[in-house]
Parts: sequence; structure tokens; C-alpha cells
Amino acid sequence: MSLPAAFVSVILIWSTTPLAIKWSALGIGFSFAVFSRMTVGVLLCAVLLAVFRVPLPLHRKALLTYLAGGLSMFAAMALTYWSSQFVSSGMISVLFGLSPLITSLGAMLWLKEEMLTPSKLAGMLLGVLGLLLVFQGGIDLGEGAAIGLLALFVAVASQSLGLVWLKRIGDDSPPLAMTLGTLVVALPLFFIAWWLVDGHLPEAVPERAMAATVYLGVFGSVLGFALYYYLIKHMEAGRVALITLVTPVLALLLGHGLNDEAVLPQVWLGAASIIFGLCLHQWGARWWAIIRAG
Repeated sequence: MSLPAAFVSVILIWSTTPLAIKWSALGIGFSFAVFSRMTVGVLLCAVLLAVFRVPLPLHRKALLTYLAGGLSMFAAMALTYWSSQFVSSGMISVLFGLSPLITSLGAMLWLKEEMLTPSKLAGMLLGVLGLLLVFQGGIDLGEGAAIGLLALFVAVASQSLGLVWLKRIGDDSPPLAMTLGTLVVALPLFFIAWWLVDGHLPEAVPERAMAATVYLGVFGSVLGFALYYYLIKHMEAGRVALITLVTPVLALLLGHGLNDEAVLPQVWLGAASIIFGLCLHQWGARWWAIIRAG
């Protein structure tokens, strides 16, 4: 698949993922929902590897990649599913819009990919301003929203720094193999979390929850992450994270239109601040050069 097609596919998948997370937990609880999703993902990924005869590397770099991906996936997804009890799907996507800024900061410190320029610093400050606006909107949405947003921010940091960790390892294993290895590491952790939090199978699974879980297992966990790792191999970490430039707005619209989620003005302003901060962070130096040349 071409890089542009993979890039657009990941945007579409990640835009719909927050709403699917909300629906998948209906009637079955967040811990069983995320464990079920990962189980579907592992089974499907194993079948695909067998059908397409993709090898599963077990050398040192591959094992480190599976460990890094599995740990960051568990932290990010467990906290995201838990916080979905308190915050809307749109706000989940808005906070994940901070990923490029956190990833870029991690890449500067860990990978030495780029320097901190005035435009990048301004972009990060706008991202922080957007985060504060989203938190203000979250507090206005009721009890539990603030702690949910805090947990969600930790989830975003876990995914972003996990991306930097994967880039630092620099493994060249097939993306599908990387996905399976990551899921295999993460799945036992999700099982332990479900056992400790709940430990009981639901008596019945609503149709919407079942459909959302299957969708997340197939597209969110397998196709989405396989394409994600494919992009990581061929693009800089900061550019891969720019996927979240578009997803917050799409997710807010989907949550509002399909799930009747309230979107307060502070949240829209926060999303706009984060997106503009991302643009300034990525292209600010180029814009300034054009302005000076003109």
C-alpha cells in the first residue's frame, strides 16, 4: 500500500475508534471490552500471518519492539477505555491530538531528530493552552470528567513515547508481525486487568457492543496498527503523529451526530488551539520564511 493511502486509512480508523470504544463497553464494562478487542485482534492477526506466510521474527530487536509496543499499548488502551466511562468520544480524540507535540518533544530528547525552534515552542504552548481549555470543558461536563481527562492524558503520553521508543529500536520486521508480537505481549496484561477489575463474563452482550468490539479488533487493533507500524518504518515519528491533526474534528462531529454527545465551546476552542499548534509546530518555520521572503 502507498504511504498516502496508509496515512488516510489510519486517519479514518482513528477517527471512528473513540466512538467505537464508547459503544463497545455498553453493557459489558470497559475491562472486558478492551480484553475482547485484543483477543479478536490476536486471533485475526495470527490467521493473517499464517495465510500470507509472514514470518514472526524473534531476534533481539524484534523482541524489544514487541515489548515496547505491548507495554505502551496496554497503558494507552487500558487508560483510554477506563476514561471513556467519564468523557465523550470526541474529547478522547481531542486529547490524542496532543500526540504529535509529545512525540516531537520525546524525539528531540531521545532521538535527536530535530531542534526546538521558536515556532515549535509556540506550537507546544498552543497545545498546552488547548489542553487547559479541554480540561475546563471537561470539568463543566460533570463529576468524574476531570479525573477521566487526567487518565486520558497519561494514555496519550504512553502512546506517544511508545512511538519514540519504537523508532529508537529501529526494527525492520514486517508490520503485521510487529502487530501480532505487540498484541501477544499486551493480551495477558489486559486479561489480568479484567480479572482484577471485574472477573465475570457478561450475561448478555448487546448487538452494538459486539459490533463495535469486532470492528475495533479487526480495524482498530490489526489493520490500524499494521498500517501504523508501516508508517513508523517509512516516516519520521513526528510526521506519523500528524495523523491526529484531522481526527479530533472528525471524532467530535461523529460523537455529536451519532451519539448525541455535548460539545461545549471550550472543547471546540481547545481542539482549534491544539490543531493550530500542530500546524505551527510542523510548518511554522516554513511559513515564517515565506513571509520574510515576501
